[in-house]
Formats: sequence, structure tokens, C-alpha cells
Amino acid sequence: MLWGGWMHVGCVDRRGVEVINTALHRALTVVLVSGSTVFPACGRTGGANTSSTRTGGTVGTGGGTSADGAGGTGVSSGATIRDASSATGDTTNGVAYLVTEFPIPSTGPCSEDPPCSSSFPSGIAVGPDGNLWFAEFEGNKIGRITTAGTITEFATPTRASAPRGIVAGPDGNLWFTESGGNSVGRSTPTGTITEYPIPTPTSWPTGIAVGSDGNLWFTEYAGNKIGRITTAGTITEFPSPTPASSPWGIAAGPDGSLWFTERDSNKIGRITTAGTITEFSIPPDESPSGIVACPDGNLWFTESAGNKIGRITTAGALAEFPLPYPNSSPFGIALGPDGNLWFTETGGYKIGRITSAGIISEFPFANPAINQIENLVAGPDGKLWFTDVGGNDIGYVAVP
Repeated sequence: MLWGGWMHVGCVDRRGVEVINTALHRALTVVLVSGSTVFPACGRTGGANTSSTRTGGTVGTGGGTSADGAGGTGVSSGATIRDASSATGDTTNGVAYLVTEFPIPSTGPCSEDPPCSSSFPSGIAVGPDGNLWFAEFEGNKIGRITTAGTITEFATPTRASAPRGIVAGPDGNLWFTESGGNSVGRSTPTGTITEYPIPTPTSWPTGIAVGSDGNLWFTEYAGNKIGRITTAGTITEFPSPTPASSPWGIAAGPDGSLWFTERDSNKIGRITTAGTITEFSIPPDESPSGIVACPDGNLWFTESAGNKIGRITTAGALAEFPLPYPNSSPFGIALGPDGNLWFTETGGYKIGRITSAGIISEFPFANPAINQIENLVAGPDGKLWFTDVGGNDIGYVAVP
């Protein structure tokens, strides 16, 4: 399976809620070099034609299984955070700033050779409780971290569930996809998890978002469908018009529809809350991945294979912005606390920023051999929080 720009195959091992005390975290120095890491993006505009529409769906009522994860208390408190003023960096052209990372207690033992050393933190979202919540694809758990760095983990009821995407629901719970468990999960802020099986077998659910209709919408990468689940657990599926399109990321658009990426068909899709799907073609071999709505009224997405950031209007007009360095493999994308769009580079070991005018800045990480940043989200504390697959960490960076 193609996973954020690299190949990843393995299985996961279920564990219970774990409690750990640690004063360890990593403080990494990152340098932004003024004038040398900011690049005007070369936008290429062009209309994208609607290739097909489709309505209809199959309905499955989710009689969910549940597991009580309450009582899990993990802490990473007492971490000594080095002040950014003491960080070393380019004192002539650059501005030094601090990246702080907190280690996840669990790793994800699996059948790989060599064995996994990471829980593979993937999706991340802000919860209704003001904490950050994340999915552990290999760890088989849902994690919670406070803005002070206290981590708690809650095991999913299903072994090898492989949680992937996560979002705060309109009902005050966290909703997530289970790629391996073929379910959509719900976790209360106290860690009680309920799972709702998807009618299509081995559908490999990935992205998840809240729709304008108050339901949760998700992509089925292998099932080639878009799914909808109510907060009561009723699931409806809508097939993609294009065979083997491999839907991946999904986001609520400013037009009230849901917008999603199709990694293998090189299209951006739009589905209304009534289930009508429209597809817009992008250039071949781009492999669109993450997608997010921007305050400029457009949808922005990453092109992992194309090494670009894309923008599409709600009318389907396309623009692309190439990244400065080859093989950066942009993957996750989110609206930052500064109002700009931020994205991860799984091949370039950087976090990037693009303005609505198309100006790109890149922020390298100190240890590319360790740091593999996958997804990110603006935190309630004004920082940019991210999942670090390579380091098995949750981290943040103060937005410069």
C-alpha cells in the first residue's frame, strides 16, 4: 500500500490502555532562512471538466460494538522545554525557532523485518475538550495529548483496527476511520470507543470529515466509495463513478458539499449531501492526497507524486503550485493558526506553508533520518501540531 509517499506493509498488535510517566521530550531547532526558503509558486490555471455524476447508495445500520477505555491516564508532564532564544541557528540570515515533540508511550510491534518501532501516528484533530486527538495506525489506539504534553492512549476493541483519519464530530465525540477493522469508530472524550462496521468488506476507510448536514463523511480507499455515517451509526455508501479511483482525503467545502481526492484516478471529487458525485480531472500521475477548504473559498490539496500543491475552485477551475525541491512528496494539509495553509513533506522531511496567493515557504526539520511528518492541525493554543511517524511523536511548532 502507498502510504504518504512510501511503501508500508504490516500488521498491528492490540494492547490495553497504557499508563506511562516520562519527563522526556525532544526539542529540535529549526532554522528558517529569510530570502532563501521562500519561493513564489508558479500557478498554472486551467478548467477541469466534469466527467460524470452519480446518485444512489447502499445503507447499512451500524449496531456498534463498544469498549470502555475510561481510566487511562498517561503523562508526559515535567518536560523541560528549551527556550527558543537558546537555540542555535543562522544568526545572520535566519530566525531560529523551536519544535517540541512528545514521545508516544506505545510502539507498534508488527510482522515487518525489521520490526516496527513506531505506533505510526497518523491523523490528528482538535477535540471538543480542547485537547489534541490522534490515530495510531500501528499502535491500534486512539491517543489524546493535552497542550502541556500529557498523553493518554485508548485501545480500540478490534485487533488490527489500524485507525487512520480522525475528526471532532458535531455530537461532542471523536470520530475516526479504522482501515484494518473496516469500521468507523467513535470515542467519547473519556475514551469509551464504539465501532460501526462498514457494509462493504475490506473497504479500507481513510479520510473523515464533518459535513454541512451534521453527518460524518469518509472515504473508502479500497471500496472505491464515499461513505456517510450519522451520529446514531447508520451508514450509507456512494460508489465513485470511476473504477479504482482510490478516494483518500476528504473535507467540507464552502459550497456545502464534501470534496475528496482520488489518488489513483487523478481526480478531485465533489459529493453533495444528497449523494451526487461530480469528478474533476487533474493532470496525470499527480496522486492527490490531503485536501482542505481555505478562507479564500477554494479547496487546496497536496499532489504527492506531482510534487505540487493544487487549488480548485468550487466551479472546478484548477491551479497548481510546484514545490521548490523534487521528491518532497507533500501529503497532509491543514489551515494554520495564521490563516495560511500548511502541509507536510514526507519525502522532504519538512513542513511547508503556502499563502492563498501561492507563495511557498519551507521549514526543514533538524533530523531527516528520524522525522517523517504526516499530518497536522492548528491547535487551540495557536501552535501547529503534527504527527511524526518516524520519531513516534506528537509535536508542535510555533508558527513563525
